[in-house]
Amino acid sequence: MDIAVVASEVAPFSKTGGLGDVIGALPQELSSLGEHVVVISPLYSVVRENARAHGLELEQCSVAPLHVPIGDFEVEARLFESRLPGSDVKVYFLDNDNYCARPGLYTNPENGGDYEDNNERFIFLCRGSLEACKALGMQPDVFHCHDWQTGLVPMYLRHLYRDDFPRAGSVFTIHNLAYQGLFWHWDMKLTGLPWELFNWRALEYYGKLSFLKAGLVGADVLTTVSRRYAEEIQTPEYGLGMEGVLRQRSNDLFGVVNGVDYNVWDPATDKLIARNYTPEDLSGKQKCKRALQEEFKLPADARTPLVGMIGRLVDQKGFDFVAEALEELVERGLQLVVLGTGQPHYHGLLRNMASRFPDNIGVFLGFQDSAAHRVEAGSDMLLMPSRFEPCGLNQLYSLKYGTVPIVRETGGLADTVTDYREGTEEAATGFSFQGEGKAALLEALDRALDLYRNDPDGWREIMLRGMEQDWSWGQSARRYRELYERAVQAA
Repeated sequence: MDIAVVASEVAPFSKTGGLGDVIGALPQELSSLGEHVVVISPLYSVVRENARAHGLELEQCSVAPLHVPIGDFEVEARLFESRLPGSDVKVYFLDNDNYCARPGLYTNPENGGDYEDNNERFIFLCRGSLEACKALGMQPDVFHCHDWQTGLVPMYLRHLYRDDFPRAGSVFTIHNLAYQGLFWHWDMKLTGLPWELFNWRALEYYGKLSFLKAGLVGADVLTTVSRRYAEEIQTPEYGLGMEGVLRQRSNDLFGVVNGVDYNVWDPATDKLIARNYTPEDLSGKQKCKRALQEEFKLPADARTPLVGMIGRLVDQKGFDFVAEALEELVERGLQLVVLGTGQPHYHGLLRNMASRFPDNIGVFLGFQDSAAHRVEAGSDMLLMPSRFEPCGLNQLYSLKYGTVPIVRETGGLADTVTDYREGTEEAATGFSFQGEGKAALLEALDRALDLYRNDPDGWREIMLRGMEQDWSWGQSARRYRELYERAVQAA
């Protein structure tokens, strides 16, 4: 099949989270299965810088500049081409100085707020991707669209571009339902879609225009990034107002767990960690732990349990549970390393706690991919107490690195981590809890600390079991291929 993957970020060129990793890995796996795949994404300012850093060429395509309709006017787009590292998968970048030449992908780093013209910017991506396929003479069998930023593509295929792509099916993947692309209702005019679609059955969401809902209603097949999350988002607790639409389309909704690119995330070959190690020889992990303790200015004690946290410091990630429990974590004699950025009051709390307890808490307020590798390799445990987690990747990285995950039993965390309890010891890969709040988190942590301190052989077994898990992209890519065929038939 000819597959066009449309996404707002693609690693290593642009990335704010797991979406970028997915788009950097899934197309390569599909290509290895014999499919012909291209990726279409915006040419943000960071794209050129990251292309140079990875030794990747970025060249302007020979096609004439595109003219992308946005409301009553057209904007000019230049098209650039590169490839995903180590592959033949082409990545096409849409460039417009007004929409792309900015320091952030979605938000302004100066104030942390969304760019006010994100409506226009991602209409530009959606229509621009279709115009790019026309200009390049491509006839994709499937457009695979990701998250709200590309939600209009399936609607455009149905209502404006069917003559251009008469056979094309569409798949829309929800990476996080919480981000819905909500805009003023008068922005409907900018989409170029018929006003009749602004109704509760299509694009209207409580008086606003929803790009996410466009994808949910318009795509031939819907997917999300774990089986549990596909079930959860059809309930009022997790559906965030979209549960009715998702229940209505439940026969077209499938959960496919994200995979891991083990070319990048493997402690045996990782060039970003202090010492490589394998399940057969774990001595390098102790070297990584010592290096991490030194990096975060913590006492370099091999016996002290070291707990890592990586990600956004926001309530969705359960960081309010952690904030409430920080002093009790210190009382348990562990070390906590936090890598991430988020809500300012958590920044202040962490700085304060790190200054009060310099032997127990180390903090890096920001995100650095190489540092994430070092935290994964050097920690004994990884804490992910998310209120909801569509898939999660850090727990999958942790399993490979022998870093035992402690998670809240939700979404992809429930699908990928087997809790260590009486009767599950021989299958367990981590520790999980169901409730919300400090007490539930501490209960799971205490079970992990008890095993770590009192049963070294049992701890080694749970580490090795996690390292033997295979969460590579192969199985997920084959499942996506089946769903592409379903989308083509539906179209």
